[in-house]
Amino acid sequence: MSENNKNKASAMPPKGGRPPMKFDAGVLKRLMKYMKPYRLQVILVAISIVVSSVAGVASSLFIKTLIDDHIIPLVGVTDPDFSGLLSAIIGMCVVFALGIVSTLFYNRMMASISQGVLKTIRDDMFSHMQKLPVKYFDTNTHGDVMSFYTNDTDALRQMISQALPQFLSSLITIVSVFVSMLTMSVWLTLIVVAFLFVIFKVTGTVAKKSGKYFMRQQTSIADLNGYIEEMINGQRVIKVFCHEDKAKAEFGEKNEVLRNDIAKANSYANILMPVNNCMGYFLYVIIAIIGGIMAINGVMNVAVFAVNILTLGTIASFLQLTRSFIGPIGQVSQQLNSVVMAMAGAQRIFSLLDENPEPDDGYVTLVNAKYDHNDKLVEADERTGTWAWKHPHGDGTVTYTELRGNVVLDDVDFGYTDDKLVLHNIDIHAEPGQKIAFVGATGAGKTTITNLINRFYDIADGKIRYDGININKIKKDDLRRSLGVVLQDVNLFTGTVMDNLRYGKPDATDEECIAAAKLVNADGFIRMLSDGYNTVLTHGGSGLSQGQRQLLSIARAAVADPPVMILDEATSSIDTRTEAIVQAGMDALMMGRTVFVIAHRLSTVKNSDVIMVLDHGRIIERGSHEKLIAEKGQYYRLYTGAFELE
Repeated sequence: MSENNKNKASAMPPKGGRPPMKFDAGVLKRLMKYMKPYRLQVILVAISIVVSSVAGVASSLFIKTLIDDHIIPLVGVTDPDFSGLLSAIIGMCVVFALGIVSTLFYNRMMASISQGVLKTIRDDMFSHMQKLPVKYFDTNTHGDVMSFYTNDTDALRQMISQALPQFLSSLITIVSVFVSMLTMSVWLTLIVVAFLFVIFKVTGTVAKKSGKYFMRQQTSIADLNGYIEEMINGQRVIKVFCHEDKAKAEFGEKNEVLRNDIAKANSYANILMPVNNCMGYFLYVIIAIIGGIMAINGVMNVAVFAVNILTLGTIASFLQLTRSFIGPIGQVSQQLNSVVMAMAGAQRIFSLLDENPEPDDGYVTLVNAKYDHNDKLVEADERTGTWAWKHPHGDGTVTYTELRGNVVLDDVDFGYTDDKLVLHNIDIHAEPGQKIAFVGATGAGKTTITNLINRFYDIADGKIRYDGININKIKKDDLRRSLGVVLQDVNLFTGTVMDNLRYGKPDATDEECIAAAKLVNADGFIRMLSDGYNTVLTHGGSGLSQGQRQLLSIARAAVADPPVMILDEATSSIDTRTEAIVQAGMDALMMGRTVFVIAHRLSTVKNSDVIMVLDHGRIIERGSHEKLIAEKGQYYRLYTGAFELE
């Protein structure tokens, strides 16, 4: 566990495993806002769906015309004229073709719309994620966060590209068929309506149960992904401690929860269509029997626009309409599952978008500066090597303060939660160019102090001033731009070595990057790589040793050339021989800068201007190496005890 994770682990909520969400109807309305830029395309899709649905209903109505007007009149005729029948068939072929083209058009268009909407959502998520505080990523697993971009967005894709158009198509078909039924027989339509109550009762019960498990499914997937990501990152530790069986057991438990949720969700969902089909067949038989009895007995048939006797064509057409009526109802029930699952994904996505961004009330910015001929500090457009804090004032004037690297922590208290402080009465006065070292046991608060200087977290009490300016008044981006950080855990990104070196200064030239690498003695091993500085690094630089990755991290900080450096156990992953080589380069890198060093190896902090010994969040000793040795306190016992801090 890293320096201050011990404190955070006890103070923050457990990662992953969110409770199942409840359906929120407002989510759909919020989701629809993302479709506003596609209004015209959506209108065209709606028109195409109407045409496609009407074409389907027209095929059922055509049966009545085909039988009553074109087939029965030809029965028994000696010299039948098939021209009318042929014209009717050609006309229907045209209608069918129009329906097919419309269906093809709206499906292709919805695929395009859905991908456009999802791109916007992913952009918004990623942009918002960059604004979230470090605390959010400390309390949520990476796998859980990744599920926003994979499983949750894929559920939305299925809903937008498939479920919504099919839902609309089914709805239009139901309305069209119902109107068509009324124009044929009110009596038979009433039988269908009465039967619908039974269908709605059954499908509503099943859909409610499946929807509950579909929403649980999204949460279970995120939880499992978070666990898998954690196990992949810790694979070496798992093998070292022979933890495979325990890991498999825990994975099995989470996988069983997911299996159970998916199985129950789909078991209910999969019976919807068969149940609807069976009830549809039952209704089909009822209509056929009752319609036949009415026709045989000459029962007067009441329609919306006429009163007549039921004909064979009317019964056949009505039976086909019945099938066209029940089918879409089953499809609506089926698509509701996709909608519910997508809504669960959307709720999770919006929960991310609703996370409060990192607050930043600062107004002081960092700018390049130079001295004019009157020896007055002014802002410069080009990089001059001189930095200044730009203070805007209420009266419209602006003043500039040169960045010198004077950092003061005045009686600072801090806790990751309000009820538990981990730092107490911290007083630090770092003069420009000084090297301040923190030593102490794991959990003593060393890294926490540097996190406060970076404003990854805000203090509970006291003041932190940077060149006399309260850091709360400095914009966080500008504050962090002035600080170079080299961490114990190195993050290298997919790209060339050169790309990684200029990560903190995108406009750095190749010559500047090479000079920085030489400064920290990384140039030698880089040139020995397959393509030198153009070697592509993947998987966090897995082909490099830990020491080489650390050298690249130090070189990256050198390229950024910040006025203040924070070295958080930067050489802890480097062997003693390599450390001696790197130390010389780091000394050159630290020259003229204010530097905060965190180290377990006391040999690396001997030349510090001030060494501070921390214990349980308090500074118990401070002074130079010689002074602390002379005092024969905690530092003396650590240094002469022939062991390093753990």
